[in-house]
Amino acid sequence: MASRRRVRHASCCTSGRPHYNMAERAGYTVTMFLVDVSASMGKVREVEVEQFNGETRIIEMTNLEWALQFVKLKIQEMIYNGRKTDQCGVILFGTEETNNIVNEKGPGYEHVSEYIPIGTPTAETISKVSEIKPGDDLGDPVDAIIVGIETQSKYLISKRTWTRKMVLITDAENPIEVEDWEATVGKMNDLKIKFTIVGIDFDDDDYGFEEEDKTDMKRANEEFYHKFIGALDLGLVGNAAFALEEISRPDTKQTKSALLGTTLRLGDTVNYPDESLEISVKVSKCTALARPKSWKKFTVRRNRDDPEDVVMKEPEDEDEDRKLLYAQLAMRTKYVVSSAVMDEDNDELEVPDAPDKAGDTVEKEDLIRGYKYGSSYAPCPDGNFPRLPTKKGIEICGVMFEDKYRPDWAMGEIQYVWADPASPAAQVALSSIAEAMYLNRFMAITRWVSRPEADPKIGLLKAVIFDKTDCFLWIPMPFADDIRKYPFASLDRLVNKKGEVVTQHPYLPIKGQLDAMENFVDAMDLMEAGEKNDEGVRQPWFETNLSYNPAIHRVKQAQFHAAVVTDLQKQPVPPPHPELLKYFNPPRRVLKKASSAIEEVKAAFNVREVPKKITRSRKDDHVRAREEGDDMLLLDKVPNKKRKVSDTQAQSQSPSQVKTSSKIAATSQQKLRKKTSGDSETESETEPESDQEDLLDKMGAPSSSKARQLPTPASRETSAAPRTTSDRLPGRIIGTAYPLEDFKQNIASGDLVTKAVKDLAFVIKDIVMQPFSSRRNSEMLECMKQLRKVATEEDEIDAWNEFIIDLKYVCLEGRPCNTEFWERVTDLGRDISLVSKSEATRLGGKSAFTEAQATEFIRLTN
Repeated sequence: MASRRRVRHASCCTSGRPHYNMAERAGYTVTMFLVDVSASMGKVREVEVEQFNGETRIIEMTNLEWALQFVKLKIQEMIYNGRKTDQCGVILFGTEETNNIVNEKGPGYEHVSEYIPIGTPTAETISKVSEIKPGDDLGDPVDAIIVGIETQSKYLISKRTWTRKMVLITDAENPIEVEDWEATVGKMNDLKIKFTIVGIDFDDDDYGFEEEDKTDMKRANEEFYHKFIGALDLGLVGNAAFALEEISRPDTKQTKSALLGTTLRLGDTVNYPDESLEISVKVSKCTALARPKSWKKFTVRRNRDDPEDVVMKEPEDEDEDRKLLYAQLAMRTKYVVSSAVMDEDNDELEVPDAPDKAGDTVEKEDLIRGYKYGSSYAPCPDGNFPRLPTKKGIEICGVMFEDKYRPDWAMGEIQYVWADPASPAAQVALSSIAEAMYLNRFMAITRWVSRPEADPKIGLLKAVIFDKTDCFLWIPMPFADDIRKYPFASLDRLVNKKGEVVTQHPYLPIKGQLDAMENFVDAMDLMEAGEKNDEGVRQPWFETNLSYNPAIHRVKQAQFHAAVVTDLQKQPVPPPHPELLKYFNPPRRVLKKASSAIEEVKAAFNVREVPKKITRSRKDDHVRAREEGDDMLLLDKVPNKKRKVSDTQAQSQSPSQVKTSSKIAATSQQKLRKKTSGDSETESETEPESDQEDLLDKMGAPSSSKARQLPTPASRETSAAPRTTSDRLPGRIIGTAYPLEDFKQNIASGDLVTKAVKDLAFVIKDIVMQPFSSRRNSEMLECMKQLRKVATEEDEIDAWNEFIIDLKYVCLEGRPCNTEFWERVTDLGRDISLVSKSEATRLGGKSAFTEAQATEFIRLTN
């Protein structure tokens, strides 16, 4: 075997073929995985698997299964990057059969097989790698290396510039023919092959591992491998455990942005060509938003003729079970005719002889684009309105000083602007402008049009001076329409009602508080919180190039893990890599240094823990559920009961707030009568307690004249107030005394339509279910009419339908119920029922109910 190996190497090294320097670039790489499948690789080992909760679990697997995880993860990386020019192949040594191109030309190189030919890896490649099992024969790794070289050379005979890589997976427990290995090293150096040896339980000083009870053969083989790697120009040998740990380390995907041509203009090149400048430039991405890989949806493949019949994959071996086959789901858009037909005035028409009926499919070519305009649509038959007559290029409109630039106005991704590499004149011109702007600290205001008649974008050009070239950074900026202003009161200047400036107030910090906060901010400085460099100077703690996106790399880790593990229940996704969590928490050194400053701030500002708010319980131990609007502080400012209300404040209150006092007086008088009659224990469950009532009880009963005041005008049918609660519940903007007036007032403001609709619906149901609510039936019906009208006009159709369904249920089946009120509702007929699909379409909205359902709903059914 040794002589045959020498002959083979002689022919390879003296073939006279020219060798080329191969450029390192993304893709255009062939990686050969040489996997040892000798009998020793079947040795069972215990592997500690870290769970997500931090606990470890012991799993038994063979050395081969453990080492193949590295191969599958490397292949998965190629699949993840999605480059067709990133290819690989797998060669096994130690197999029972022999199948390689070197053995086909002559004897020797036995027990070496080409398992997976070179090609772009797919999910099937990982499946085939998972099926590799240890054999009973011995294989020579040097033979496998020579077969890998020849296989690569044959495949890359017309691809001389491609990068060649080779990875050897072995436990070094079998004999090696080491004669004439120098010729193999010379050939690999000539071809510039990057060779990596991943050794199972290899001693590694950097990793801190040394195997106990190592056999003499393995010790000698490890020494040979280190000697072999030392003779290579591009070689590396390491421990398999360390390799598996490092391969899960977050790493960025290197991408090269394509250069797109455009024109940089200064001045009017059409009307004043002698006084203007036009430069040919190229633009490329400087920053680009990276997103995690999207998950695809799959389903079990079924028989078309019989959907209940699941298609199964027949096993290749008798011992294997049948497997399910999955198919990826694809999105498909279908256009269907609606049940409502509109004319040009957006009015619904009945067209009995229409060619297209509701539910018919319409081709995309027959559609007309339109823009929604209020509750109607503005058709655009040509697909779009006439475009602006813009010209492709970047036009400099003016300049500004760099110190006037506001970083918060940067709107998106940054672009490089380079001079055309093929135009020396353009390079000189752009470099001159960049140098002048850099020296004077100027930034250019520009308008960028990416293609003719495209919408223009506004941005800034910032000059950047590199060692060998000059360029610009183009920063997108907002238009006036894009800026949102949120004014708020001054934090350090207070003015009282008299217009005088207040200098001392609990809201104004004193000097001690300012000094404490300044010390705290200085203590949290991260610029000198990192590790020390070679000179002993501490470096910044945060580095952008080491701050990885957790969403991207966690999804990537989950995908890789699911691809290499057969049972996710036994081997769940491990915790994230420590590098991914590096910047999740501030450094301990800084926290320790800032501990005294934190205590100083707590003492200066009297910082205390706010106790959790507990909802007050009712007498029957029933706790009222928190309403959705309980935390809306701006809408629910409860004034202090002891504070007097000025005339100005009283004029600004809503009708419900102004007239609450009369209602409180009436309810308090009613409560006093209940107490005197000894009937307090049988208080109705629908009457919640009121703090205002308790306050009035302590103050004494009001006069009989005030107690007889009504919460609603006497002209209405509602001649008495059935409720015994305050006018407006916490979190509500509609009161119970004058709900319709409150509703109209909020709708007129135009900012709280959704909240007003929701609260009026709540108030109507609340009043209807109270005792003696029949006195306010007409008022509630009027509220319902107004509520339905606003709901249909303001696209709150779903809110109305939900309310009317709930109202019918509580009126007919609630405990207590109110059948009388629902009879009054049904007397109004179809106009007060559900909003149907046709009615909603006419108004520019959507509904889930048909016209027949809406008509049937309004009927009285006990």
